[in-house]
Amino acid sequence: MKKIGLDVGDKTIGVAVSDALNITAQGIMTIERIGIKKDTNKVIELIKEHMCDTVVIGLPLKLDGTDSIQTEKVREFRTKLENKLKAERMGDIKIVFQDERLTTVMAERVLIEADLSRAKRKTVIDKQAAVIILQSYLDSNSHC
Repeated sequence: MKKIGLDVGDKTIGVAVSDALNITAQGIMTIERIGIKKDTNKVIELIKEHMCDTVVIGLPLKLDGTDSIQTEKVREFRTKLENKLKAERMGDIKIVFQDERLTTVMAERVLIEADLSRAKRKTVIDKQAAVIILQSYLDSNSHC
């Protein structure tokens, strides 16, 4: 089954999905944050639509590996998503964290190399960060 990757921010959630063989990640959308209830509902819709068995959430640690304010917000998002999955009888969906330090910087570099304008980069940066998060997970779990 496919995996779904999330780059959870305060204003948006970048979303990527793996191919059926779990080799590559493709960015599919950026969700504009409305409220945690609606945001988690949208993620669950995408899990169903793409038939995913794993949710990979980028964990924004500080460079020294410690938690930040954003780390706690992302942990809270995971808890809400887990609870909602259980309520929807989808408790078998695995949720994992993937270290996302420097993914936004890496995403920015990829988009600059692709010669995207600053305005266009701003609209796709979170989706590209989700691709990097999910691809890192797929690469580190390719033996599974």
